[in-house]
Formats: sequence, C-alpha cells, structure tokens
Amino acid sequence: MTLKPVPYNQPDASPTAAPSKTLWMAAIKPPMYSVAIMPIALGTAIAAYQTRQFSLSIFITFLLSAILILAWENFTNDVFDADTGIDHNKRHSLVNLTGNKPLIFWLGNLCLALGIGGIGAIALWQQSPMVLGLIGLCCVLGYLYQGPPFRLGYRGLGEVLCFFAFGPLAVEAAYYSQAQAFSGVALVASLILGVSTSLILFCSHFHQVEDDQAAGKRSPIVRLGTHRSAQLLPWLCGSVLGLTLAGVAFGWFPLGVLLAIASAPTAIKLCRHVSTYHAQASRVSNCKFIAVSFHFWSGLLLCVGFLLGMPG
Repeated sequence: MTLKPVPYNQPDASPTAAPSKTLWMAAIKPPMYSVAIMPIALGTAIAAYQTRQFSLSIFITFLLSAILILAWENFTNDVFDADTGIDHNKRHSLVNLTGNKPLIFWLGNLCLALGIGGIGAIALWQQSPMVLGLIGLCCVLGYLYQGPPFRLGYRGLGEVLCFFAFGPLAVEAAYYSQAQAFSGVALVASLILGVSTSLILFCSHFHQVEDDQAAGKRSPIVRLGTHRSAQLLPWLCGSVLGLTLAGVAFGWFPLGVLLAIASAPTAIKLCRHVSTYHAQASRVSNCKFIAVSFHFWSGLLLCVGFLLGMPG
C-alpha cells in the first residue's frame, strides 16, 4: 500500500481566524481519556476485590501515566495522519489547528516519556519490570496502529490492536501493579473492556468513509460498508453485556457486577442511532461519543460491582 503525503494545512481555513474553543476541545478529546482511565480503574478494583490490597500512590501514578501515554497516541496520530493526508478535511486535527507538525510530534513524545517514567517508577517501587513490560507492549501496539512504516490501522487492524492494548494488557498490568500477580478474573473482565474500547474506534469510522478510502485506509467500515457494519454493532454491544452475565453466572464475578447491565440503554441508543444514520456522515459522526458513554458506564459499573463484592 502506497501512501502519498499531502499538505496538512486546512485548505479552506482562514489564516487569520483563531480556532474556536469547540475545535480545540474536539482536538484534545477530553471524553476519550476514559479509555486510558478505565483499564487502570478496573484492574485496581479487581485486585482490591480479590486480594484486598490497594495502594493509592500506585493507582494515581498509574492513572496519570496512562493519560499521558494516551495523549502521546492522540498527538502522534494527528501527526502521522497528516503525513498521509487522511486528516486534510479534519478541522480539529491538532496539526491543522496549530500548523506546526513538529511541535505536536515532540509534545507527544514528551507525554510518552513522562508516562513511561511514571510506569518505570512503579516498577522500581515493586522491584519488578513486569508492569513496565506490559505497558511497553501496549505502546508498541499503539505505534504499530498508527506509525510508519506499519500503519496497521490502515489495513483494518486497529480495532484488534485496541482490544489487546486497552483490554487484557492494560487491565492485567493494573492488577499486577497492586497485587504483583496475574488474575484469571481480571483477564475475563478485560475482554469486556477490550470490546467496549474497540467499539469506540469502530464507530469513529462511520462518518469518514470517503476520507478513509481516499487515503487508502481499509477500516472495517470501508471493508464492510456502513450498512453491514451497522448490522454488526448490536452483536458487539451484546457481547459486552453477554460476557458480563456469563461472568456472574459462572461465578467468576460477584453478583454486584450485574450493575453493568444498567448500561444497556446506552448500547441500545448507539445501535439505533447508527442503524438510522449510518450512511449520513453529518448525522452519524457523533456515534463515537455514544460509544464512549457506553464504554464509560459499563466500565464504571463493572468497577463498582467488584468493589461492592469485597467481603466486609
């Protein structure tokens, strides 16, 4: 696959007009940082449930480090997408907003260095490199997704990489940071979070099919088409809720985890919205934020369910 770089400055942007606050907020993507927060919260909650161990300093350090690492991914994603031209019409790209690609690139690298530094501190406290190794692998997957020469996201593998990075790897790393051991329960719960996280990326492609096709990006939506992808969405959402029920039914999870089923209305809203507007880019563009809401509430309620299951 040959990717041809194109100018990354927005062609119709006024050179004198200051970007609006709305554009900056869209570029920074505050709601998306629940993707970084939730694996750390879930792994920590399961460790507390199973071992009754909890270190506030490790939790906060891990949380801040995860946010910084996700910031690196978001910053460099805009940089690498500018190289391929896929963000040429994306007004809220950080590169398009600033017109300074090197600045965004190095700010991203600074975030990565600080985030890895925090994880390294946890490894030193515990005298074990395990957490650092797991999060390092997450970073490798993040680069494979977006970085040259790999750009596996352009081959439709982004959701798979996202599943492993923000599901099993991150949740088990968070569990290990508290208990210095691994957990089968955490692994099963991480599958739920991995799917709900990948849903966000999956939904983010519905409104940009034309741009993806023009840049040679074979996202799942491009491969399947918006109609078939919309038909797949209820099965993906259902797997999140089905795995939750299975975890309780088989005795892997405490009964309180059934609270996560309360996120079902958000999943239904997402599926209905995409089913109705999947072919209308301007109407379906907000579906990724509904997916973020489903990810957040299902993940938060999972955490609460495990904490409520702790013996008194």
